[in-house]
Amino acid sequence: MAPAAAGRPEAAGLWSAVRDAVRGVHSYDYTSGAIGRAVLLLAVPMVLEMAMESIFAVVDVFWVSRLGADAVATVGLTESLLSLIYTIAMGLSIGVTATVARRIGERDREAATHTAVQGIALGVLCAVVIGVCGALTAPWLLTVMGAGPGVLAIGTSYTRIMLGGNIVILLLFIINAVFRGAGDASLAMRVLWLANGCNIVFGPLLIFGIGPFPELGVTGAAVATTAGRGIGVLFQIVLLARGRSRIEIHRRHLRLVPKLMLRLLRLSGAGMLQVLVSAASWIGLVRVLAGFGSDALAGYTIGMRVVLFALLPSFGLANAAATMVGQGLGAGKPERAERAVRIAGVYNAAFLSAVGVVFLTAAGPITRIFSPDTAVMAIAAHCLRVVAIGFPLYAFGMVISQSFNGAGDTWTPTWLNFLCFWVIEIPLAWMLARPAGMGPTGVFAAITAAFSLLAVASALAFRRGKWKLRIV
Repeated sequence: MAPAAAGRPEAAGLWSAVRDAVRGVHSYDYTSGAIGRAVLLLAVPMVLEMAMESIFAVVDVFWVSRLGADAVATVGLTESLLSLIYTIAMGLSIGVTATVARRIGERDREAATHTAVQGIALGVLCAVVIGVCGALTAPWLLTVMGAGPGVLAIGTSYTRIMLGGNIVILLLFIINAVFRGAGDASLAMRVLWLANGCNIVFGPLLIFGIGPFPELGVTGAAVATTAGRGIGVLFQIVLLARGRSRIEIHRRHLRLVPKLMLRLLRLSGAGMLQVLVSAASWIGLVRVLAGFGSDALAGYTIGMRVVLFALLPSFGLANAAATMVGQGLGAGKPERAERAVRIAGVYNAAFLSAVGVVFLTAAGPITRIFSPDTAVMAIAAHCLRVVAIGFPLYAFGMVISQSFNGAGDTWTPTWLNFLCFWVIEIPLAWMLARPAGMGPTGVFAAITAAFSLLAVASALAFRRGKWKLRIV
């Protein structure tokens, strides 16, 4: 096959690839087909899947905001508590995706299926412990988080249901990780479409008591979200049991394999720490910004929400690269895995560069959508412009970081995250903001510098090639 054909899809075939990605191509071989097409087939549904996941919290807040400030505060505080569950879910997903992808690349579907079952079992065990503790201590947890009497009065049931029913969150993440690792990204996308559709329908019915449904207030939002996710999980189980996925689970697979579970835990433990290190670093930045007043904090919050939403497609491309790396290494084709990372990086850089140009030229109109406060919007627009400068580098950094995870090398991105975000970003943000007198601009510049440094450091580590030797 000619390099052009193997590297990127022709323009005439681009929309065909996008259409096939949404429909799903169950028989496509990601270890031998055209790399550019393979990346698109994986990335498009992954992008849509991540967009659907972000809608859960948005839908809850949209309807709950009609019930008053205490109801909104309940959702916000509970989401903060759920961040631990999301960290566990994402960490387990990293280990599951890497291992399933490797086994699929080796053409060993039986071993891939055993991996899927052990990953699901780990999720269930974690969910039971968290669910029991969370349901029993919900009022205390809300109090520790700073909830007032009004929030405790109407929000305890919401928090109990969300924490007690956390099994649907963990299984939704883990089983979708199985689909992604196997190359069935379109199935993961459809699961989130179904779960979100149910949540969108059930939410107003149960919150406001429309028709025959009881009026449950903020508790109704928890019931709707948990039920929507639960329906999504049931759909996942049906897909696995009926052979609609490349992974097909039968009764003979339903046994625990402690050795395999420990292997997954080793991979996933580093993955959880990786997610935690990255997520917790934002707390340090907020602490630095807090000294500059509410306008600075509000502007930063709005600006970074816009940035993170714009990065969703990039996460999809990065996850696609991770699957390609895992399957490529499993097939004994490390050079193909490396080429897939480069192609995904180029696609991502092209996309984020275009987004960066939009942010640089239209930051003001974009941020004015969120608030009429001119002081806040000026800071938000400045945040967008400064952070957008590094978008081309971020694009490659995101893809390479996830590629390490796809290879099963979860410690390299964990250490790089710690170095760039904790050792460099937070101290640099303080120095630029305070001693250097740059104020909030110093924090924004530190974000750009840290993510750019992460991209360069990841690229250098990637070129060393030790990830190719990782045994999973």
